Amino acid sequence: MKIIILGCGRVGATLAMMMDRAGHTVTVIDYNNDAFQRLESSFGGQTMMGDGIDEEVLRRAGIEEAAVFVATTNGDNRNIMASQIATKVFAVPKVICRIYDPIRTEVYRKLGLEVISPTLVGAELFREAIEESVEKPTSNAASRTR
Repeated sequence: MKIIILGCGRVGATLAMMMDRAGHTVTVIDYNNDAFQRLESSFGGQTMMGDGIDEEVLRRAGIEEAAVFVATTNGDNRNIMASQIATKVFAVPKVICRIYDPIRTEVYRKLGLEVISPTLVGAELFREAIEESVEKPTSNAASRTR
């Protein structure tokens, strides 16, 4: 399966390595050439410098044959715009967009984008870790406070 990942930060590079190891054809786009140093030397995919909201850059990356497009940059606006281009212009079957802002996450989810919010995912993991470590009040303790 051909996968295009926009952004070679920690998340993008880690995802690229995972999908490459799983045998997929991976292309990573980033406007900063130094970002590709996050990829391990064993990475067998392609890297491409460029702006992921530039349709020509996306074409050169092979978006017209891609089954999946993932936008993982640190910029919500860039991720949203690139995901909309992948969806509307190139009709990529599966498009996933990272959005930090929880409010915008819900807005764009309602507009049809598949969105992952690290802010919401992280907060939920912290909440679960807190709740697992804190004993719930017993009925005796609860009745003493009344």
